[in-house]
Amino acid sequence: MSYVFDTNAFSQLFHSYYRNRFPTLWEQFDELIEDGEITSTREVAREIDGDRVVALRDWAVNQRDLFPAPDAAEAGFVGQIFAVPHFLQIIERKKLLKGGLNADPFIIARAQATGGTVVTLEGEPRNGAKIPNICRHFGIPCVSLEGFMEEENWTF
Repeated sequence: MSYVFDTNAFSQLFHSYYRNRFPTLWEQFDELIEDGEITSTREVAREIDGDRVVALRDWAVNQRDLFPAPDAAEAGFVGQIFAVPHFLQIIERKKLLKGGLNADPFIIARAQATGGTVVTLEGEPRNGAKIPNICRHFGIPCVSLEGFMEEENWTF
């Protein structure tokens, strides 16, 4: 199984699960990265650059292979997402007006292109345009961080 991590999932890991306190979690997480089971996107790396968790920012700088630029198939799928008018809401008005980072459609596209499962902390509001809503619409698996740990059968 492969996973495509959202910025908030990385942030939660680094904010709440300190490497020195949860060494087994981090050994297993690092192993999944080494095995190519965890990936993300360049857009997530850009969001991480502004994250409040210094350990995450420092770690991401040394993990650039984990954050590839979208390929043509992924870019094409982003177009398919935005072809659904309701999903245009994923681009926040503030970001449209002032510019800003928005990794969400690229995370979903990466999961679709790789056959992976999205890992995000976003909820799925009724009639929403959040990552889980869009994943459900396109039949892409999507789990929470806890769901990821459950799928990997991790207990600590």
